[in-house]
Amino acid sequence: MNDLAGAGPARNRAFLGAGLVLVSCLSVQASAALASTLFDRLGAPAVAGLRQLCAALVLMVLVRPRVRGHTRQEWAGMVVYGAAMAVMNVAYYGAVGRLPLGVAATLLFLGPFVVAVASARAWREALLPAVGLVGVVLVTEPGGTVAWAGIVFGLLSALALACYTVFAQRVGRASSGLEGLAVSVGTSAMLLLPFSLPAAPSVNGSDWGLVAVSGVVGVALAFTLDFRAVKMAGAKVVATLFSLDPLMGALIGALALAESLSAPVLVGMGLIVSAGAVATWRAERLPVSPTPSSTDRS
Repeated sequence: MNDLAGAGPARNRAFLGAGLVLVSCLSVQASAALASTLFDRLGAPAVAGLRQLCAALVLMVLVRPRVRGHTRQEWAGMVVYGAAMAVMNVAYYGAVGRLPLGVAATLLFLGPFVVAVASARAWREALLPAVGLVGVVLVTEPGGTVAWAGIVFGLLSALALACYTVFAQRVGRASSGLEGLAVSVGTSAMLLLPFSLPAAPSVNGSDWGLVAVSGVVGVALAFTLDFRAVKMAGAKVVATLFSLDPLMGALIGALALAESLSAPVLVGMGLIVSAGAVATWRAERLPVSPTPSSTDRS
């Protein structure tokens, strides 16, 4: 009886978390397309650093996180979380500058895919991210000349996103509200200062507008939504739902470039959405409570 009573709230949290991830994926891919217009003049690392700085300023003003009273373990979690953000942003922008947006997003998804498979307790649960990954491959239709530098950046962004996914859950458990997220984004911005500060004098008024919008939408908003989603549904569910990122990348590419969607792309979209829906529906069986999982060993 208690299991039946708890299933409804767990499923509701998962559906709400899925909605947050959907908006987050749209925010990330739209802001990446927007920020990519500055890569040629400023460079991808500088753009990543400047938008992290804008996002950090926004979160610091809105959240006003305390800097005292944290344990050494909490600080370690926030610093690693921030470092993962910094590496993920620079590496992903490096991939976007060399690969189509959908292909870069596919490589990025490999990170949460590994997290989802590693935390699965039954082979049937591990099939969900596998189905999502098949859909990702169909959506992006990678082909043509391989840009190996872009592949390396994409794989590095995947590794960083895997750490980001796990430490989002750790920091979320250890802090109240958005305090841990704000400190982590601030840490990320500081780590990227060697890239952002030298480029700042070259940024004109309209460029600052693009950087600010990209930072607020693609970092402050998207990371806040991810943070909330992980606290509601757990790292494994959110990791599976990150398969929506390539879908959003393909859709934004189609809208911006007037590209038609082929039959394999449509099939891939169906697989991705189906895997996300099933993962959400089964959320009552997934670790949504603050109980250490296999990815939380210290």
